Amino acid sequence: MTAIAVPAARIRRRRPAWLRGPSLIGLISLGVWALVAVTIPLWTPNDPLAPVAGRLLGPSVKHWMGTDALGRDVLTRTLWGARISIPVAVTVIISAVLIGTIIGAAAGFLGGWVDAVLMRLVDITMAFPPILLAMAITASLGPGIRNALIAMVLVWWPIYARLLRAQVVAVRQREYIDSAVAIGASRWLILRRYVLPMSYTPVLVNATMDFGQVVLLTASLSFIGLGARPPSPEWGAMITEGATNFYQWWIAASPGIAILLVVLACNFVGDALRDSFDVKEVTR
Repeated sequence: MTAIAVPAARIRRRRPAWLRGPSLIGLISLGVWALVAVTIPLWTPNDPLAPVAGRLLGPSVKHWMGTDALGRDVLTRTLWGARISIPVAVTVIISAVLIGTIIGAAAGFLGGWVDAVLMRLVDITMAFPPILLAMAITASLGPGIRNALIAMVLVWWPIYARLLRAQVVAVRQREYIDSAVAIGASRWLILRRYVLPMSYTPVLVNATMDFGQVVLLTASLSFIGLGARPPSPEWGAMITEGATNFYQWWIAASPGIAILLVVLACNFVGDALRDSFDVKEVTR
């Protein structure tokens, strides 16, 4: 039988799920916010802390989202807020993933009393609602964005520890792990080369979705006075100011839209990553 030649021009490779539809919109949105956070000092026309016009002016051609109670441009402050919320979220997620990975991998791979002690510590931490525990830790450390960051790391790491521990326990029981043990591979080598690479997928998906939740929690702590302090242009602090000027809706609407866009973008990307790594989706 002769093979049928198919013209190369007719062969179309389907793009991965996380590069199509809503996920592509989410990636672009996150990229834009990251670019704004890095470059806004180079091109913004207004100072986020200085008055630029009259007080409580509505949206106009000159000030697209109006001004606040001190005459500061609301849109400028919202864009500058990305320099606070996004770096805080990145720091919290990376720190929580690192701590959770170390503790979860140790608990799942070593087992025994190490697993029992570490998982009871995780259970104690997760027994409290995240927002209440973060509020309690921040209140004990003192209001401020740095203390809020520390509190969120302490709240978030158990999620990744439990998630990775479950994955490590499942991977540890596979046959190729027994083969590695039979040929004399060390525990560290087995964990680093054979176990962790097969366990990171759920952590990556969860971290992507949690990025938006950290942004939301940061704003929540600032909203109740435990996060960023005035006159910082943090999104939650700006919404607090908008709550005191209820009829000037644009003050709270601008940072609220920013939070909505970031959270939606993270959910879109996270859903697409989950579908891409799902074996059932890949084999259809």
